[in-house]
Amino acid sequence: MEPKMVSYWSIPLPEALEAVQSGMEGLSSTEAAKRLNIYGENALKTKEKYSTFRAFLNQFKNPIILILLFATIVSGLTGDWFDAQIILLIVLISAILSFYQEYSANQAIEKLKSNVQVKCSVKRDGSFVDIASQYIVPGDIIQLSTGSLIPADGLILVSDDLFVNQSVLTGESMASEKHANLVERDSSLEERSNCVFMGTSVFIGTGLMVVMESGSRTEYGNIAEQLTALMPETEFERGVRHFGYLLSQIMLILTLVVFAINVLLSKPAIDALLFSVALAVGITPQLLPAITSITLSSGARVMAKNGVIIRRLNSIENFGSMDTLCTDKTGTLTEGDLQLSGAVDWKGEESEEVFRLAYLNATLQKGMKNNLDEIIHNSRKINIENVEKLDEISFDFTRRRVSVLYREDGISSLVTKGAFSSVLEVSKYVTVEGKIQVKDAVLTAAIEKRYKDWSDQGIRVLGLAYKAGSFPASLSVSDERDMIFTGFLLFYDPPKVDSATTLAELKRKGVGVRIITGDNKFIALHTAETVGLKVTGIITGKELAVMSDEVLWKKIEETTVFAEVDPNQKERIIIALKKKGHVVGYMGDGINDVTALHAADVSITVDNAVDVAKELADIVLMQKSLAVLSRGIEEGRTTFSNTLKYIWVTTSANFGNMFSVAGISMILPFFPLLTKQILLLNFMTDFPALALSSDNVDNDVLKSPQKWDMRFIRNFMLTFGLLSSVFDYVTTFLLFTIFRESQGQFQSGWFVFSIFTELVTLMVMRTKKPFYLSKPGKMLAFFSVFLGIFTLILLYTPLAKVFSLQPIPLSILLMLGGLLILYVFSMEIIKKIFYQHAQKM
Repeated sequence: MEPKMVSYWSIPLPEALEAVQSGMEGLSSTEAAKRLNIYGENALKTKEKYSTFRAFLNQFKNPIILILLFATIVSGLTGDWFDAQIILLIVLISAILSFYQEYSANQAIEKLKSNVQVKCSVKRDGSFVDIASQYIVPGDIIQLSTGSLIPADGLILVSDDLFVNQSVLTGESMASEKHANLVERDSSLEERSNCVFMGTSVFIGTGLMVVMESGSRTEYGNIAEQLTALMPETEFERGVRHFGYLLSQIMLILTLVVFAINVLLSKPAIDALLFSVALAVGITPQLLPAITSITLSSGARVMAKNGVIIRRLNSIENFGSMDTLCTDKTGTLTEGDLQLSGAVDWKGEESEEVFRLAYLNATLQKGMKNNLDEIIHNSRKINIENVEKLDEISFDFTRRRVSVLYREDGISSLVTKGAFSSVLEVSKYVTVEGKIQVKDAVLTAAIEKRYKDWSDQGIRVLGLAYKAGSFPASLSVSDERDMIFTGFLLFYDPPKVDSATTLAELKRKGVGVRIITGDNKFIALHTAETVGLKVTGIITGKELAVMSDEVLWKKIEETTVFAEVDPNQKERIIIALKKKGHVVGYMGDGINDVTALHAADVSITVDNAVDVAKELADIVLMQKSLAVLSRGIEEGRTTFSNTLKYIWVTTSANFGNMFSVAGISMILPFFPLLTKQILLLNFMTDFPALALSSDNVDNDVLKSPQKWDMRFIRNFMLTFGLLSSVFDYVTTFLLFTIFRESQGQFQSGWFVFSIFTELVTLMVMRTKKPFYLSKPGKMLAFFSVFLGIFTLILLYTPLAKVFSLQPIPLSILLMLGGLLILYVFSMEIIKKIFYQHAQKM
């Protein structure tokens, strides 16, 4: 690895280029490949990659497992080495199974993520080509434009009104202007105006940079570990952590109490320790990490087939919980196929002059790529070979306009295009029948009326103004004054045919939609009404600017349309909705959506979004469509529901069985189950639990957002765990008191009954409905039936002796079958009461 270059910002550009052995023509593909081998991929080392070996070791990091392994080895050394080997084998196989499932899930997710890559425009072999950012190397020449995510640290070669948002490094919210100049060697990051840094993004403007440092040697790489540590926990991760605390407390108490009592009852200390630790293992849903990964990755794969790419796996939980979706209208509610339907003067008549001025502005401006300029430029060609561009004032979201200064036939002119109100605001005059008149109240009213009439028809309207004369060498915003209002540019984007249907479908799923747009309120209202979105309130950017947070919080629930808003106001709206308890999704694809994407619980963008939006997004849609999003929400809820099923069912069944075994061990003269039998039971019942990832989900579950509820999980575990324990104690009474079975047959009967109670618990508790009205998934049904048959056959195979199991008489099997049927009926009754009570809370 080459040493880190120092103080490159303080040396002249020719020397800097020489230092990385590059030039304005960039690198050849061959040289770039050599440097990739030297420097490595442009990725952060501090961002921990998935390690196969570490993932396997993680299966043993649970202290309970370590205690079990230690106690097993001690037991083997003291004489019972055969049983110790069996226990070690079960633990090892369980770990391998869990590791394999987790590894497969991780590989699947990495493959999905590779479908959505941030690419850069890099000069290779003398031409600019798009290359994935991880293949950038020092010496590469990169083209920058509005919305570009800067992939590495480097020096500015050329800049044109280039402003970069580098708040991730400096904390400054204002964008910093960048120039190709020299700065002092001891300059701080903020003062290095000739440098750009990995992880920052272009706010406005264009430029060229040469890469000086890549990967972990960048400034961002130096602090990436701290930044990663500051990543906020999702609700799902928080829930799993709290759930782990709950289980840890139960395990600790149970282990200590059972161990102490059994020692007091004069049972061998090592056997008591192994038994009590095995109970703790039995309560633990050991496959939770694997089940979570499998279920989430399985859901992500299904969603990918429907055009929804999950970039952050745990965001699926928030996706399933989302009850509010904020979106722009263009491309989601409308077709997104804007057409220039007119270039007209202030009276609404077609004007060649208006189109020519718009063409010049759109073609010559380089500050921000946008589809409106492309539409104007591609609508028809005009010969502008004799036009010389002098300067421009790039678009920004405060002014909402762009101005270009050009010279033609010796005359300098400034043409301004942008939001109607913004252009009209800087216009002092109006062209009326070829003559320039002062914009008086009458003309202003007539112009505004035409604008409103078009907006009411769903037509997007831009204003156009110009002035000729002498201008300073370098333009500033103050030069945009005393303009001559020339006319309007009219664009039409028809609503999508399925928008109304999709909105109704989202409403049925409990997701409210709010429009947040920079367009004027008239066109926003027209679009909302056209697609069937009920407008209960509208707030404009001007109103929002003078509105306090407290007032916004009061009005936010009744407001469905926000119009004429700037990027910071979008973020403020998202935060206000979250304050009111909503789980908010935001769908955006532009540089003006970045702050809102960052603030949302679920950030959603599209594949052709600007780089920084794609990098921030949790979810990327391969096409900008609410219908695709709606299907994704359904899959997200399915995935989350199946994850919760595992937790509900496994913890309640395990808790019931282990609580019973713990209590009964204090009554009987022997352990109701041996350590190896407990571990085998736990291992076998994990197979059908794994199949839950592909289980069917009831339609009523998909109709509303779901949330992680620790109180519900705890109550579920206790209620159905204790119900299971009641039947376990009844079984003990019948086996030991009525049938007077020996230790071997008692433990065999207990083992079989425990397996079957977990299986029927899985089938009954996987749905709120009566179990016979909800069809399980094919894999779940197969594994459950297979495990039931295998359990009965196991008693009559050589393996039975290995696990100290014995064949059970037919009379005992019939008795256990009767108890099982009674258990199912009892669960159905308790389940109905439980859910009725839960709904009232």
